[in-house]
Amino acid sequence: MTKSYDVNFINPFLGAVINVLETMANVKVKPGRPYLNKHGTSVGDISGIINISGHTNGVISLTLSKDAILTIVNNMLFESYTEINDEIVDAVGELTNMIAGQARVKLSEQGQKFQAGTPKIIIGKGKDLEHIPNAPILAIPFSLSSGGSLVVEASFET
Repeated sequence: MTKSYDVNFINPFLGAVINVLETMANVKVKPGRPYLNKHGTSVGDISGIINISGHTNGVISLTLSKDAILTIVNNMLFESYTEINDEIVDAVGELTNMIAGQARVKLSEQGQKFQAGTPKIIIGKGKDLEHIPNAPILAIPFSLSSGGSLVVEASFET
């Protein structure tokens, strides 16, 4: 079974990432071409995962390279972290909340209402992101103008 997502579904995620990172961290990102993640594992060094329910049940994840998250957090907190630590972990949880929250608001305006759980953080590449089993995982990659990358992913029960 092949499932596709239309632009009205993808755009809330694109907009949320761009808005949150520009306003909270003064970081510019460029979206790449969306694709379906067939492995369900993290491509970055640290990931935030949040379960959502309502219109349907789903999972939203935010996976970041070390360079990306350090740039984002250092800009947000006016710090100079060089390694992933407890503050970085907390920031990934908050970023996941903010991005998922903004995307949920836009989806709600389209008649798709969702509530969110508490983010879970996973450190390391190639880790299972616990998306909805057997559901397609929409992945939207972004590159930071200053270097580094991140991917926002969403999977929903059909």
